[in-house]
Amino acid sequence: MPSIFTKIVNGDIPCHKVAETEEFLAFLDINPNAKGHTLAIPKKEVDYLFDLDSGTLAGLMAFSKRVAAALDKTFDCKRVGLLVIGTEVPHAHIHLIPFQKESQMNIVGSKKMEFSQQELAGIAAAIRSNLN
Repeated sequence: MPSIFTKIVNGDIPCHKVAETEEFLAFLDINPNAKGHTLAIPKKEVDYLFDLDSGTLAGLMAFSKRVAAALDKTFDCKRVGLLVIGTEVPHAHIHLIPFQKESQMNIVGSKKMEFSQQELAGIAAAIRSNLN
């Protein structure tokens, strides 16, 4: 059975896309820790990040770097943090979180932010406008 991320890649489930290439997709997290919290994934479904072949892993990191630069330009943040836990969805993914406080990087047990679909669309558009 395909993961929820594969369903997003296939267009079966909508998302707020931030960036996309032939191999990778970045979209807003629906349970964000911070405004602009983005997930970067390979389109190919592989459960564990370190099971990706070396080329795909390097490509995902380069893609994530480009998205992180756009997040940094879009939001007033101390840094854009990168987090990999990988147990929430069986599809390799990277969390990119623009944060002011390190506590915003805590995925488990942290208070999540809520945005309307219209707000999420605006956030995604703002990030896309800062992609190089």
